[in-house]
Amino acid sequence: MKNPMPADASRPDDFTRVRELAAGDMQRVDALIRSRLASDVVLINQIAEHIIAGGGKRLRPMLHVLAAGAAGYTGDQHVKLAAIVEFIHTSTLLHDDVVDESDLRRGRKTANALWGNAASVLVGDFLYSRSFQLMVELDDMRIMRILADTTNTIAEGEVLQLLNIGNADVDETAYLAVIERKTAVLFAAATELGGLLGGLPDDQVAALRSYGMELGYAFQIADDLLDYVSDADTLGKNIGDDLAEGKPTLPLIYALQRADEEQRRSLRHAIEHGGLDSLDRIIASIRDSGALERTRERAEHHARAARAALDSLPASAHRDALLALADYSVARNH
Repeated sequence: MKNPMPADASRPDDFTRVRELAAGDMQRVDALIRSRLASDVVLINQIAEHIIAGGGKRLRPMLHVLAAGAAGYTGDQHVKLAAIVEFIHTSTLLHDDVVDESDLRRGRKTANALWGNAASVLVGDFLYSRSFQLMVELDDMRIMRILADTTNTIAEGEVLQLLNIGNADVDETAYLAVIERKTAVLFAAATELGGLLGGLPDDQVAALRSYGMELGYAFQIADDLLDYVSDADTLGKNIGDDLAEGKPTLPLIYALQRADEEQRRSLRHAIEHGGLDSLDRIIASIRDSGALERTRERAEHHARAARAALDSLPASAHRDALLALADYSVARNH
């Protein structure tokens, strides 16, 4: 918790240093996650162990413990809240993989690919309900209201995204509305709750929420960019998955705005029908249009806004770590 973190940490490698700062808290979070995932139902334990073994950055719970540290919190409730945030996130991943018919996540077979859709959906429900059991133990109506509203908003985002699949007329505003609900609101809740635990003034709690929201935008836009510029081994999922699923993400939206007529027909067909038959040609069209650069600029815009939101917080190693995560969100390669 006391490791120094320079304010100008901006390289992807500095994510390791951020993790070191949060390591003590995150070990406790991981231990709690393991203990609370245990069930008398064998299948739940099997899928839960598969999820835990899959690793991942644990970015959302780590955001919470760092925000709590930046707020000066010294108690224990942040450990439980971080586990709640991770349960909510993991449940959405299980459901997403079913909806998207994904068979690869973080370089490993998805739960639905191994155990089927029904088991994945039901274990996702188990994780949701487990998170609410933990919320009740905290016995704080402010916390429960934020998390209840957040999970409801995430569900709305899932439905909005479903409505957008195969729709080549989705614009930037509609795209941002989806990622706000699906991704950014959980980031925002994680950081806002850290401020609440620390007893910060309302304006600083709001600043932490704004930081989380902007970081969520930056992270998801960068993630959608990686679907067209990374590789399967690095990314941990199949390249072009978004296109195969007919998801009109920002690189495609921007490409459509500047494509010539032939390219536009090809892009629209890819969105409306999915599939990867013309992936190379589609990626070439996206690159020729300048859409990748515009997408990166949009992600960087939100990363800058996230950094600016922290101006009102007192200087600390934890605040510097949050600043570094804003840079990492757009500099990473997976």
